[in-house]
Amino acid sequence: MQAIVVNDRNAGTTDMRLEEQPYPHASENDVIVRIHASGFTPGELEWPGTWTDRAGRDRTPSIPGHELAGVVAELGYGTTGLSVGQRVFGLADWTRNGTLAEFAAVKARNLAPLHADLDYATAASLPISGLTAWQGLFDHGRISTGESVLVHGAAGGVGSIVVQLTREAGAHVIGTGRTTDRQNALGFGAHEFLDLSADDLQDTGHVGLVFDVIGGEIGDRSLDLLRPGGTLVTIAGPPSRQPADGRAILFVVEANRTQLSEIASRVTDGRLRTNIAQVRSLTEAAEAFNPVSRVAGKTIIAVPGNE
Repeated sequence: MQAIVVNDRNAGTTDMRLEEQPYPHASENDVIVRIHASGFTPGELEWPGTWTDRAGRDRTPSIPGHELAGVVAELGYGTTGLSVGQRVFGLADWTRNGTLAEFAAVKARNLAPLHADLDYATAASLPISGLTAWQGLFDHGRISTGESVLVHGAAGGVGSIVVQLTREAGAHVIGTGRTTDRQNALGFGAHEFLDLSADDLQDTGHVGLVFDVIGGEIGDRSLDLLRPGGTLVTIAGPPSRQPADGRAILFVVEANRTQLSEIASRVTDGRLRTNIAQVRSLTEAAEAFNPVSRVAGKTIIAVPGNE
């Protein structure tokens, strides 16, 4: 099969290329998915799981990408709940070869059925962004109706979904980002927008929840914005400290079939819009991984011949 591979963790995207790779093996409780569309996270070449398996053993050459939408091509031993020919989407394991390929082996429990009303590109944009937003808000942030929520990166792939789910939950949304992000953030449903390059973060007042995808100084300063009992959830790195009266939580998104189905249903009935900036082909994946200019939203890789 054709796949994007990286061989040298120190070379980054300069060592990324399209090559012939062995067809994946379906282990127990796996499915092999013929991939129609795939998503990736630009920083994933820095993740340990990109280069090693669960036991810490080197597994280069590695195939990046962890979001996928496609059709079940094969069932592994003991696999139940899915069938050959079924449309699916979901999240591949962090420590196995990924989804920038024609086929991928994925644990069946990581996949959800894909309704015919949802196209492959849209579905592939949802697993990381959608599950991150859902788990940060509901599982870790315990969002409440009526509270104020500060959403950093509100126009991005994750932030735009956080904004929409927050508004649906009945909370007041304050989005942040660059000057050029204002209209997109407001368009996704933010009630207010704070320009991080020009406005004072303290102008937001105190909030019940901060959803941080930026980290660093912005994350540190956001801790001071929490009201008593408030929560900061982040995917950008460990919090520098715990607030005096509140919580700061770093989490890593996990596969969840039920939550994927909830997210997809909101897209099909119009309650949730995805944020796809561009769709590129598998032959362009290395270039897409290292864009010459900022991309506001998700990049989706379509697999030629499988669309």
